Amino acid sequence: MKYLGQHYRTYALDFWGFGESGKKVPTFAVQDFVSMVDQFMDRLGIERAPLVGHSMGGTVSLSTAINHPDRVSKVTVIGSPIVGSSLAFTLKLAGHRWIAMMVFNAMWALRFGLRMSAPVISSNPKFYEMITRDLSRTTLESFLLSIDSLHKTDLRPFLSQIEIPTMGMYGDKDVIVDPKQWQLIQAGVKHNRVERFKNAGHFIMLDEPERFMGTLRNFLDEGNC
Repeated sequence: MKYLGQHYRTYALDFWGFGESGKKVPTFAVQDFVSMVDQFMDRLGIERAPLVGHSMGGTVSLSTAINHPDRVSKVTVIGSPIVGSSLAFTLKLAGHRWIAMMVFNAMWALRFGLRMSAPVISSNPKFYEMITRDLSRTTLESFLLSIDSLHKTDLRPFLSQIEIPTMGMYGDKDVIVDPKQWQLIQAGVKHNRVERFKNAGHFIMLDEPERFMGTLRNFLDEGNC
């Protein structure tokens, strides 16, 4: 955000149940987050803009382009699942209430597991600090229901409807989402661009920051956003 803010007017919203957004809402489905993006743009008077989303945020961004095509000029997805079955096995398990409750009731164990697996997930030492901070601002319901909804998502039947430039950025070492999801973008979206990062995992912006920022800005600068 700091980098992009030097070149564009940028906005970052926390989905319901995450970060500083409200936690007391009835559902946390992907489609609800799509509606949230639409409402967010309405409230700020943003008629049309490029969307950039990481992981589930990218799935929501792509879904917004499908459901509200007049709103989105370009879309970039970063390590995002196009099909929910591409999620790592451990995340699929987290979509079950009893497992999610165990995780949230034994946060010390989760932190220990994250610390141990951090070098596999990202080569950047800041990853562990970032992910534990984000988890502390998430509720059990939002975590459980959003993962369950994401797992059930399948955007393949709708990709051909996307008429805007679409870029997929995937790290070959991703252990959170199957990095081969880029193949679905390439096969299904008409105006696609795929960027693969051989030395990055799920958090490309941490593992290869310079190339990531340069590639993203290049895509945003092409034509009129």
